[in-house]
Amino acid sequence: PVVLVEKTDRLYRNLKDWISVDALTVAVHLVKEGVVLSEDSRSSEKFIHGIKVLMAKNYVDNLSEEVKKGLNQKASDGHWPSAAPVGYVNRRENGRGRIALDPDKAMLIRSLFELYDTGDWSLQKLSRYAKEVGLRGGRGGQLYASSIRTVLRNPLYAGKFYWSDELYEGKDPKLISWELFMRVQDRMDGNTVARPRGREFAYSGLIT
Repeated sequence: PVVLVEKTDRLYRNLKDWISVDALTVAVHLVKEGVVLSEDSRSSEKFIHGIKVLMAKNYVDNLSEEVKKGLNQKASDGHWPSAAPVGYVNRRENGRGRIALDPDKAMLIRSLFELYDTGDWSLQKLSRYAKEVGLRGGRGGQLYASSIRTVLRNPLYAGKFYWSDELYEGKDPKLISWELFMRVQDRMDGNTVARPRGREFAYSGLIT
């Protein structure tokens, strides 16, 4: 069996992949490097190949560090550094990634907060409402009660966000006021499960 690949860092980027391929006992043809590695290769060829694998791993590790550093800096500057949640879209402004209000979904997301704040709407009812008005998730999926809960718990809509376990003051467009967000949190925290009729069960009404 033969594995045909452009060069070392296109075949594997970590030691685990290297070990896995080596265990297959296949001949590896590295086209751009003009090298063929097999069980019959000299120890010096395998040694050089091992160094190239370590260099590829170092490249990936360094790239990961730089990406993480860039995301943390973006968060420190007050901008959400990841994929836009439903209600927002990712855009490029002056070469920088930013989130902007989704013209089709932003006001519908706001309505979820406002309706829940009245105390007359459950998460299940909001899920049905979202389906009726055509409000769907970022990938087009239906917003079930669990998804609605995630939306209502996200402070980004009110101008703040968590990143790496730290709370940041956001500079991105807000959908709702912080006061509305906190009222919704208080209402969600105060919700209890209705006690079942008839037989009383241990911990009834205490677990949500």
